Amino acid sequence: MNHAEKMTRQQFLKLGALATSAAFLPSFDTFAQTPKKVGLQLYTLREAMAKDPDGTLKKVADIGYKEVESFGYSDGKFFGKTPKDYAALLKNLGLTTPSGHYTTGNVVVTGKGTLKNDWKRAVDDAASIGQKYMVCAYLFPPERTKLDDYKQFADLFNKSAEVCKAAGIQFAYHNHDFEFKELEGQIPYDILTKGTDPKLVQLELDLYWATIAGQDPVELFKKHPGRFPLWHVKDIAKTPEREFAEVGTGSIDFQRIFDAKKTAGMTHYFVEQDVCKRPPLEAIAISYKNIEKLKV
Repeated sequence: MNHAEKMTRQQFLKLGALATSAAFLPSFDTFAQTPKKVGLQLYTLREAMAKDPDGTLKKVADIGYKEVESFGYSDGKFFGKTPKDYAALLKNLGLTTPSGHYTTGNVVVTGKGTLKNDWKRAVDDAASIGQKYMVCAYLFPPERTKLDDYKQFADLFNKSAEVCKAAGIQFAYHNHDFEFKELEGQIPYDILTKGTDPKLVQLELDLYWATIAGQDPVELFKKHPGRFPLWHVKDIAKTPEREFAEVGTGSIDFQRIFDAKKTAGMTHYFVEQDVCKRPPLEAIAISYKNIEKLKV
């Protein structure tokens, strides 16, 4: 075999190898058809989940949702189920639960499985069902009457986050609007963000509540780049009351916000609607359909 023939054969073998490997690569059409992992915060369906968690989750999966964020964990149970049974149910439906909501245990919700009561067990149970984020969902009015309350919560979040970190879980805080209202001459959200270790305590931005409070989500991302791995996606109705609305039916420019996802550090997003005017399952179906139209 002369040099020219050898080169030709090498080229032939190389081309053959490339052709073979290409046969196993997905086509551009396949990429275009890959479903987005749209998530749902199950609090939207709280009444249905209380009555029939199995049937409700099946309907969520049937709509197309791939991820769910839990709430209401108490005394070792998710929606009345053991972690093992809950994880099995989700798996059978093709769902995962990358995140869950938890409370401080200060007032109102004081059972086991809060930041202040049996937190280690809550963390272990969250890890066992595959949660990668544990989020403080809300600060009740009686526990946030003065600025010092927020300073104490910043300390509590850091300590709670250390327990999460040891289990491979990221702790985060979910906002409403009150954190952006001045208290004793300062903004509570600034106290929480400055008083916590960014590596230990990240943020779940509720797009509705931040916007209602007069904040621009994109500017918040720029102010705290990479600190917003989780989002709650809900719309603001085009009415004087500015109530909750299905995604894509209100006034928020979601495409602009999703275009800034890299700045935010977003890894998961969850549809949520605190109050629905139509049946909640119908509402989340509308939100899902409209999110599918976005470039996410």
